[in-house]
Amino acid sequence: MRIDKFLWAIRFYKTRSLAADAIKKNHVRINGMTAKASKEVYGGDIVEVRKNQINHKLLVLDTPKSRVGAKLVPQYIKDQTPKEEFENQELLKLAKDYYRKKGTGRPTKKDRRDLDNFLE
Repeated sequence: MRIDKFLWAIRFYKTRSLAADAIKKNHVRINGMTAKASKEVYGGDIVEVRKNQINHKLLVLDTPKSRVGAKLVPQYIKDQTPKEEFENQELLKLAKDYYRKKGTGRPTKKDRRDLDNFLE
């Protein structure tokens, strides 16, 4: 099965074109080698995918005939992503929330003046 179709079939990407775009951007590797969209995937291959700043590592157990339901995905892949990758993602989220709470919007005129006075 082609790698772009495989990533779509196991529900890693919502559409096959999103999977193909990720492959074009060199975010997908098969057994350590950069993959093209037409590269075939077989059982026992290790697929590395960079998605949302996380390097996912998937062991291919089998290839499905077509797109499978979410409950059937563990029959076809085994996720071997290290826990450190997810912990780094949480640290990045916390680092971005240093100035404003999410949803408070852009600074008001008063906030801007206070900031200017503080910097002077």
